Amino acid sequence: MSKNKSNKNAKSNVKKDPTLYYFYSQGCGWCKKTEPLIDEINKEGKYSEILKLDLADETNRKIKDELVKKYNVQCGTPWMVDAETGNSICGFREKDILEKWANGEEIPQPVRPTGPPPKPPLMNVSKEEEDKFKKEYGEWLKKNDKLPNVKTADEILEMPRPKTEPPAAPTPQSSDSDLEKWAKQYDKWAKENDHLPNLIPSDQIIQRFKQMRNQQQGQQPPAAGARGQDMTQLNNRLTVLENKLDKLLSHLGVIVQPNKPRILNDAPKPPKKVAPKAVGKNVKA
Repeated sequence: MSKNKSNKNAKSNVKKDPTLYYFYSQGCGWCKKTEPLIDEINKEGKYSEILKLDLADETNRKIKDELVKKYNVQCGTPWMVDAETGNSICGFREKDILEKWANGEEIPQPVRPTGPPPKPPLMNVSKEEEDKFKKEYGEWLKKNDKLPNVKTADEILEMPRPKTEPPAAPTPQSSDSDLEKWAKQYDKWAKENDHLPNLIPSDQIIQRFKQMRNQQQGQQPPAAGARGQDMTQLNNRLTVLENKLDKLLSHLGVIVQPNKPRILNDAPKPPKKVAPKAVGKNVKA
């Protein structure tokens, strides 16, 4: 009896590997807000340890891809997931919500739109065009009546809107002469639409595009051992720049379709902590 009890106690004392994962990436603004909350929860020690996994590491990327495929989830960063159950949170949440998740409570996903709303018409259009927008927007609103803080069609039409269509955005592969031509077109458009708030000057936009282009091209190829990490950091920086540009284009009335994440195969199991080997001791045969 005592032997069985000791075996049960030994099994109960075996520490399980952490199954709560927090995936983050460098340059992710919401990750910077999330990480201190994760650190606080781990420090307080009320729940199982939340393992922080940087996606700059190839092994961590494969772990994430494996979990994304296993639980059929699409999420960038930050992403908090229980690898054992699939219970996860996509995006930033406050500390009390993270604690509920760490405690095993399922957190409902925020309500998402069924699709992008119809594009508002330009300023000074005919009443027929405004009525057409109101009808299309009303249909979209019925399908998305659960979304919080949604403006009415009349409120949108009362907001400042472009008088003319903005020039098509250049690509990261655009040459300096292409960027200069685009800047002239943008400056002309910005002058015609100076009633719009918070328009970004063309020189700042051009600088961002040049940085993105130079990062993609690269002056010298990285060493073989550092190539994976360098490309990940580059992709993270490009993602931040693309998000900022998407916000600008959205403000200008240009709808940008999000890219779907890629899923890799042959993902390894999560890494385990290995105790250091004893040194300097003789082992008897």
